Amino acid sequence: MKKALVFFSIFLWLSCKTPKSVTETVATEKRTAVILPPEAVETAKKTKAYELGKRVLEACNTSRFKAFTTAEATSKVIANATAEKISATCQKIILRNGKFIDLKLTEVIHNEVTDELLFRYAIQYEKPLFKRELRVTLNAENKVSALATKELKNQPF
Repeated sequence: MKKALVFFSIFLWLSCKTPKSVTETVATEKRTAVILPPEAVETAKKTKAYELGKRVLEACNTSRFKAFTTAEATSKVIANATAEKISATCQKIILRNGKFIDLKLTEVIHNEVTDELLFRYAIQYEKPLFKRELRVTLNAENKVSALATKELKNQPF
């Protein structure tokens, strides 16, 4: 019994004295996205993103949507941006926000890994009760690779 007690106490003492291996992670993470001022982006890219975003939102007012071509958008966007899907989304948005008026560029984000530009626009509607934003992503080939609209949370005064 004494041997077991001595053995256990030595084992306990050694376990407390052993250095704990801590894996230190070196913070070598590179930033992948950079916020650019709108003036730093080529005018042609800003205009293309604005025109394509406006075309989608104008479809809410006119109920006519001109489909994207392969020169304007990727195949994934062309497949997802159908007249039926846009019409269904527009009906929900028009009930809450009213008719679409215009877009205002708020921010441009450059993804350095994929070389994509994300244009964030504030959408102006008749009823300014709920704020929405439109995100248009242009890839390296200057084609729209993503379109998304999102309702923004109201910020307290």
